[in-house]
Amino acid sequence: MSKLVGCLLISLVFILPASSPAQVNASGHQLARDIFKQLIEINTTHSVGSTTTAAEAMEQRFLQAGFPQQDLYLGGVNNRNGNLVVRYHGTGAKPPILFICHLDVVEAPREQWHTDPFKFVGKDGFYYGRGTQDMKDNDAILVAAFILMRKQHYTPDRDLILALTADEESGAYNGVAWLLKNHPDLMKAGYVLNPDSGGVDLVNGKPISVDIVATEKLYGDYQLVATNPGGHSSLPVPDNAIYHVADALGRVQKYKFPFELNAVTRAYFQRLSTVETGQNAADMKAILKRNPDPAAIARLSTNAEWNSMMHTTCVATRFNSGLANNALPQRATAIVNCRVLPGHTLEQIRQRLVSIVADLKVTVNYEEHSVHDSATAPEKKQHPPVPPNSEIMAAMDKLAAKMWPGAPVIPTMATGASDSIYTLAAGMPSYGISGIAIETNDIREHARDERLPVKSFDRGLDFYYQFIRMLTTQN
Repeated sequence: MSKLVGCLLISLVFILPASSPAQVNASGHQLARDIFKQLIEINTTHSVGSTTTAAEAMEQRFLQAGFPQQDLYLGGVNNRNGNLVVRYHGTGAKPPILFICHLDVVEAPREQWHTDPFKFVGKDGFYYGRGTQDMKDNDAILVAAFILMRKQHYTPDRDLILALTADEESGAYNGVAWLLKNHPDLMKAGYVLNPDSGGVDLVNGKPISVDIVATEKLYGDYQLVATNPGGHSSLPVPDNAIYHVADALGRVQKYKFPFELNAVTRAYFQRLSTVETGQNAADMKAILKRNPDPAAIARLSTNAEWNSMMHTTCVATRFNSGLANNALPQRATAIVNCRVLPGHTLEQIRQRLVSIVADLKVTVNYEEHSVHDSATAPEKKQHPPVPPNSEIMAAMDKLAAKMWPGAPVIPTMATGASDSIYTLAAGMPSYGISGIAIETNDIREHARDERLPVKSFDRGLDFYYQFIRMLTTQN
């Protein structure tokens, strides 16, 4: 093949017509890797980093790609917690799609890593760096996909909105919440896609499932506190504040919240029952019946992930007490972190904890942003969970069969929480969808030596590029 013909073929792949989406070519992948590297090497931790710096860098990328300045909004509550919102104009035939991607990352002490967490290091088939899994990989993928489509003069059948935001991991200035409150016009969409959840589960390199997160648990922190006048440790008293809180934590540990399924978790176990075998498959079918089998629930609950899909969970995460080794504590506090099933308010769970603790010496407060304690918690419920719409499911089924043959597409509920809690509360259906494939025993988000397979990143770009085009091409 001549060099001229080869170049022509490459060009054709790069500018394929809208009706026939294809994988991104080599130059497109290089663009995504360059963006990925740039983002990893910008420190966006809450302690010393800045999402504004990352947002400004991506703004320049979009301007250089030809996006008009008026289609870019850069702003936030202060000069460190900046957000970038990008609008890619379409025909307007359908309501917009909003993509939400947080720019901030959790802390990464250098002494705990084998590589510098804020250097983009490629070795042994992996990219290392803080944010490679959570979630600068998908930040880079969405930025690259928007830029590639712009260069190809692709016109979607609706507007596409990308929000790159602050403070998902920690801090009081969550970017999605701030934008919805202060600039709702920028964020209004028919539905939301959030690559911070979902993805492809691998076991020894084999794709097992392609997950769509269709709803999430609510996140809630509660403070258990007991006080006492204190005194000298040589004169112990029976109502020691530490003992009261410790006994309360023991009761929380032993309590099992009721079994519940919703539209999404019911669909999850139904689909998973066709993949699982033996006792697991039988138990999954048994819990779907009108009268769920308690023994099946108990067996499935021994799996931590399945347990959290069926129950609200509350677990102690912090304890603090005392001023000196030889003094009785005047105050003892513990934090209980809860992940609440949709349909319940945070205040309902606070009241449940009060009844579980059953000790007038222990007060149960709601803690917001690890800063403010209050005697009550928010009463607002999430919208009832609904499975992904037919448009999304059809595209996912088709694309998954092509990219990960044999791996079923499974709607699921996130047992943690992401920025989708804010878009769901705003009334926009929100789905966690990612094309990143990771071994189930190598999930390193929030952990040391966070890494992502090179092939997974490249395939993740292929996925989202094609997925967006499938959703936005008029037939």
